Amino acid sequence: MLTAVKNQLKITLLTIKFALMREMLNKVTFVTNIIFMILNNASFIVQWIVLYSLKDNVGGYTFNQVLLLWGIAAGTYGVSRFFFKKAFSLAETINNGKLDSFLVQPKNVLLSVITTDVEPSAIGDILYAYIMLFIYGFSIEKFLLFTLFIFTGGFMLTAIAVILGSLSFWFNKTDMIADVGNSLTTNFATYPDGIFKGVVKGILYTIIPVGMINYIPIKILTEFNLGLTIAVLGFTIFMIALAFFVFFKGLKKYSSSNLMIARL
Repeated sequence: MLTAVKNQLKITLLTIKFALMREMLNKVTFVTNIIFMILNNASFIVQWIVLYSLKDNVGGYTFNQVLLLWGIAAGTYGVSRFFFKKAFSLAETINNGKLDSFLVQPKNVLLSVITTDVEPSAIGDILYAYIMLFIYGFSIEKFLLFTLFIFTGGFMLTAIAVILGSLSFWFNKTDMIADVGNSLTTNFATYPDGIFKGVVKGILYTIIPVGMINYIPIKILTEFNLGLTIAVLGFTIFMIALAFFVFFKGLKKYSSSNLMIARL
């Protein structure tokens, strides 16, 4: 069992490595994409600087906490789009019958599909995330927790994308639902949870689990809480397991298009 997991992990990392090497063939474009993503993220902080010049806190967050929130949001986005880019176009892959070439490979189908490509600009998101952490206040403990949370958040974002994309096994034209669902998760993540009330706030901790992805990690980084940390880890494992379950449940209904595409 452990050997199989180790081998699958090795294959997955090699797949990501080769995808990254393809993107690095044009080094100028590769580096430019990363730099412009950092600048793009930084531009949004200007609005918060203006807002915090008028009031001390927004939704219970200080300016430094908003920077940390943006860091977590950028980091989780970067991890999910860099390592698992194809999870966010899974509905298209299923609808166009492009799973055929993955089904004949001796490795996990889902991991094979979602790791076949990388998003170079996502490296800029990850670097920006750590810049925000250093501005907020660096320490070894915060660095380790921050790294843990951008990966748990990235895994959860990917799991959500897989679940929404897998709906295409049962229903037609669900790519729009997947796009909207993924966008909502990303957009809510950049605003303090204190500005949301009632039903909306409940949704952000359940149906759209931005609370587990972003808000609770912010609370833990501000004041460490072991119970909440375990809750985030447990929810991450649950989301990953649910994503695998939904995908492979749907895969039984998959109809081949007889389209075989060579993958190099």
